[in-house]
Amino acid sequence: MTDGIQATLEQALEDAQDDDSDGDGLSEDLLLEAIDAYFEGTDDVDEQVATLNALRERLHELSPFQEPVEHIKWVKQEDVEGNDYNPNEVATPEMDLLHKSIKEDGYTQPIVTYEVGDGEFEVVDGYHRTLIGKTRDDIRERLHDHVPVTVIDKPREERMSSTIRHNRARGTHQIRDMSELVVDLYDDGGWDDERIMEELGMERDEVLRLKQVSGLKEAFAGHEFSQSWTEYEDRHGDDGDE
Repeated sequence: MTDGIQATLEQALEDAQDDDSDGDGLSEDLLLEAIDAYFEGTDDVDEQVATLNALRERLHELSPFQEPVEHIKWVKQEDVEGNDYNPNEVATPEMDLLHKSIKEDGYTQPIVTYEVGDGEFEVVDGYHRTLIGKTRDDIRERLHDHVPVTVIDKPREERMSSTIRHNRARGTHQIRDMSELVVDLYDDGGWDDERIMEELGMERDEVLRLKQVSGLKEAFAGHEFSQSWTEYEDRHGDDGDE
């Protein structure tokens, strides 16, 4: 609990005891009153944000729910940067639509990030939501130069697979760039076909074809691709266009 709310709460407890000698001490109402009093006493946005994040951190520690979405924090947009492996691209009309969505409905989803250290965050999912917060003045001003994030703590190759899963669920991953990620996981991450299939929700033929697209065609000479890949291409096309 922050020092400011702690002091406010102690004063509220003292006042409650003075008013009612039989008071039962800390209650939900008293706690909420202390929080109300604290926030009413300051209009410093940075201080308010720091307090909100500290409260959410403590609540998350005590919560029976340990899902990332249960712990959303506000961070300075300048401290959130994209990763170097996400092949998801959004055309200008879709970016304009995303801007309108955030303008009209607000941020209904936080940005999924990894904390790289020193208060800096790398986007795992939500780069375009981050970009809207940074580049559209109306959103940036409304959020006081902050964006909402959740944090996951995973090694790089698992963050890459998280990015792919998020994008594939939306049908937005581009096949050619995605092939480079699969080879990355295979070569640098040491993942075999089975793990790639399991982690990314792919059929074996999809994994093999993505390797082939990357330029490793000689490794798959004579392999016959099944109907599952044909159906995948029919849905997404060679370049992953929707």
